[in-house]
Amino acid sequence: MKEANQATLTWRKSTRSNGSGNCVEVADGLPGMVGLRDSKDPSGPALAFPQGSWAAFIRAVKSEALSN
Repeated sequence: MKEANQATLTWRKSTRSNGSGNCVEVADGLPGMVGLRDSKDPSGPALAFPQGSWAAFIRAVKSEALSN
């Protein structure tokens, strides 16, 4: 995958983030991919996941949360 310029992406934290600083940020706008980074280190490395894999992860997390 071609390297993306993180500064040009729009990063967002969960609305459920409690402000403790232990958050991840997600970036949309990468063709076919979703970016993920540590909010404490915005200029540090980021991961990129295929959109389908990210969607499956989110579904699994939501499903697990609902079952507890």
